[in-house]
Order: sequence, then C-alpha cells, then structure tokens
Amino acid sequence: MQRISLVKQVHEWLEAQLREGDIVIDATLGNGFDALFLANKISPSGWLYGFDIQAEAIAASRLKLMPYPHVRLVHASHADMAAHIPFVWQGKVRACLFNLGYLPGGNKQVITQTASTLSALTAASQLLATDGLISIMAYPGHSGGDIETECVAQWCQTMTRQGFQLNTLISDATNAAAPRLFMLCKAQVPNNLL
Repeated sequence: MQRISLVKQVHEWLEAQLREGDIVIDATLGNGFDALFLANKISPSGWLYGFDIQAEAIAASRLKLMPYPHVRLVHASHADMAAHIPFVWQGKVRACLFNLGYLPGGNKQVITQTASTLSALTAASQLLATDGLISIMAYPGHSGGDIETECVAQWCQTMTRQGFQLNTLISDATNAAAPRLFMLCKAQVPNNLL
C-alpha cells in the first residue's frame, strides 16, 4: 500500500478553500511552515494568528513571516487562543490548523498535552465561521501520542453530532503508529432547521 503525504492533503484541501482576506489560526506553530502557507493564501489583507508555548517556535516562525503585514504570533498555549483572537473575528475564522506532538528538531520531551489540545479544539470550533475548517495532524507513534490521538478521534466524533463533517486519513493504514489527519468542516445549518 502506498503511503500518502498528510501535509500535502491539508495544503490541497486549504488551497481550494482559503482566499485573500481570510482570518486563519495556526494553533501549533512549530517551525512555521504551515503558518507560511497560510500567510501566502490570505495576504495581503487577511489575518494570521499563531500560537506556540516554545520561544524557539515563535522565533522560527517570525523569521519566515516577516514580509507579511497581518500576523500576530502569541507565546501561549493553544488552549488560550480564544482570549487572543479579537472579538470582531470570533465566528469568522476560516481555518485552524493543529500539528500535534513535538517541535521537529526541538526537545522531544515537550509535547502537546491531551487536556490542552481538547480545550484548544473546542475553542477553535467556536471561533470558526460557517464552512470553516479544522485540520488536526496527530501522531500516535510517540510517547503519549497514542492517548492524545485516541482522545482527538473521540472529540471529532462528538463534533459530527453537532453538525461538523469529518474526514479521517491515515498515512499508512498498515501501521498503528502512523500519523493521522482529522479534517473537520463546520457545516451550514439548513434554513428549514433555523
């Protein structure tokens, strides 16, 4: 079976959805590559909010995003994102990306935590616009990642009962430790249900 690139899938998905002027969130900046992709799609008038608890992630992202005018990088947990998104943008966020686990090239002991991840996902779901997107890359192959991935999968299932559409992809279905991608879309409520 051929492995698929989950990052490529996310970018293709967002390529079709995002446009100049959108409001987006990178909930886990890491080395800033997803943030750079987002900034390219929404500039010059869109806004990007990025979060990370590690100063080196903020610094690496800041270097990549220097040319973009509407970027706010926040040295804080993604669980606190709602407190940092201006009220005027709440309910208008078009996409929120999560790349769980640890900072590539960084300290592998500093990982995303299940409780803060679930809090952040709930906050993101409330910040989304109608038809807004949440992308979650989860890694069950590292210590603690299996539990976090399972909890994220359960959270995503609960969101389908609240009107979200869910797609799940696994990079290698033959490997239980393979990365997983959960893609959620906040579905529009039909007029006859309002």
